[in-house]
Amino acid sequence: MAEVTAAMVKDLREKSGAGMMDCKKALNETSGDMDAALDWLRTKGLAAAQKKSSRTAAEGLVGVATQGTKGAAVEVNSETDFVAKNDQFQQFVREVTQIALATGGDVEALKAEAMPSGTTVAEVLTNNIATIGENQSLRRAKRLEVSKGAVVSYVHNQASPGLGKIGVLVALESDASDEVLQGLGKQLAMHIAAAFPKALNEEDLDEAEIERERAIATEKAAESGKPADIIAKMVEGGIAKFRKEHALVSQLFVMDGKTKISDVVAKAGKDAGAEIKLVDYVRFQLGEGIEKEASDFAAEVAAASGVAQKG
Repeated sequence: MAEVTAAMVKDLREKSGAGMMDCKKALNETSGDMDAALDWLRTKGLAAAQKKSSRTAAEGLVGVATQGTKGAAVEVNSETDFVAKNDQFQQFVREVTQIALATGGDVEALKAEAMPSGTTVAEVLTNNIATIGENQSLRRAKRLEVSKGAVVSYVHNQASPGLGKIGVLVALESDASDEVLQGLGKQLAMHIAAAFPKALNEEDLDEAEIERERAIATEKAAESGKPADIIAKMVEGGIAKFRKEHALVSQLFVMDGKTKISDVVAKAGKDAGAEIKLVDYVRFQLGEGIEKEASDFAAEVAAASGVAQKG
């Protein structure tokens, strides 16, 4: 059985929002397996499903840029938020975002592209690491494009124009006016930033994640002691709810809390006299899925939970 350390308890606490002692018990019950411990907490109703995936765990900036029917988003990571405020770093992110807008979202291809200075993105990144004195990386990029209509951007927690902690792109295909599309796109992008959809449509959701949810729901339902047929209905009802809550088009619009996003788009098209199709979106949240090194707070966890702390 793996030793449960203070750092592990702290990490699980941040991911789950559960109490320290519950996190310690979950890790002990699952032999230190972090994912299994998170599922254990959720099975016991002690953690939120969204907590892990929406956790911001690294520094740097997300950059977004649009030009008519196309848009691009990139994420460049740094070790500290101090570097994210550096003019040299911000200019690098801004220029790489423009290159992605022109060439595409393949990270390795982006690294080989020329910067305005004439040197490649990879070379400038290496130079920045040397001159700024902190490790940095071009983590991901994506470009959206429609044949007609607009790609609209939004930045949450903006540090500088087009740069921030969360960057969103919304691709709308339509003959409607740019004014209509920009207005609708901005509202949708703000919703996406807040609601964190996992896919555009229900059928696009990750089936492995659906099965994981089904396993958790089955275990929770089994504890009710109800007949098997009732349990099956409870589980499938829970999965149907999960699909609706995490697919963008079936989410309830955050601005009124009652209208489905698909209906918001349909109404906008009807009012404009031209059909509007929401064809794709991008949501980059800085550092999602990246683990930070344990901080000094681990010592506080150790004192409170009575678990060993590794040096």
